[in-house]
Amino acid sequence: MPTSPFAPKTALDRLMLPVDVPTIQDAEALVRRTEGKVGVYKIGMELQFAGGLEFARELAADGKKIFLDVKLHDIDNTITSAIRNVARMGMTFVTLHGYPKTMRAAVKGLAEEGNPALCLLGVTVLTSMDEDDLVAAGYRGPVADVVAARARDARDAGMGGIVCAATEAQKLRAILEDELVIVTPGIRPKGSTADDQRRVMTPEDAIRAGSDYLVVGRPISKAEDPGAAADAVVAEIEAALSGA
Repeated sequence: MPTSPFAPKTALDRLMLPVDVPTIQDAEALVRRTEGKVGVYKIGMELQFAGGLEFARELAADGKKIFLDVKLHDIDNTITSAIRNVARMGMTFVTLHGYPKTMRAAVKGLAEEGNPALCLLGVTVLTSMDEDDLVAAGYRGPVADVVAARARDARDAGMGGIVCAATEAQKLRAILEDELVIVTPGIRPKGSTADDQRRVMTPEDAIRAGSDYLVVGRPISKAEDPGAAADAVVAEIEAALSGA
């Protein structure tokens, strides 16, 4: 299997920090306090509705890698057109829900725009959901089976990677090998609380399980010194990569 062109090169590259704050002023402060300490800044829905899309463009123009976490899911034509526009924004990653038609439409839009630098990520099952949540939503089968099926769909559609819980990374790495990157939210350094996440893992364990990128939010953004907290996570990633 070919190695993904989106594979990270360093421990720092692997750390994704969500800029989940209510205002652009708060976002600017968090970026200043973590400058050079994280590999990717993730702009999610909270900030998107407070001017975050333009802020994402500005960060990308400044040379930062940006993960636009929009979780797109709509009719094919809308998805294709939306991805063409996202590709023009200079983003490095963008998410969409891992439904086969949605992913195929996104891949079509990216091909039409001709921007191979944008990594399309298919969201499998949100890390805040467990078995009971899936049943309540009308899905059958264990979470792991649903995640595996969507990962195969992402590979078949030509996506750049998937988003899943770190607890599923080892199984999915065996399925995907090195063809797609694996992004794992719900990462909690040792001693951190799980908050509203259900399927969590430490940075060290996630890397050893096969995760490529780790999304670490509140343990960094809510820390007294976010830069130092980010450094600690990167050190834990480096230890895992070196086998220490």
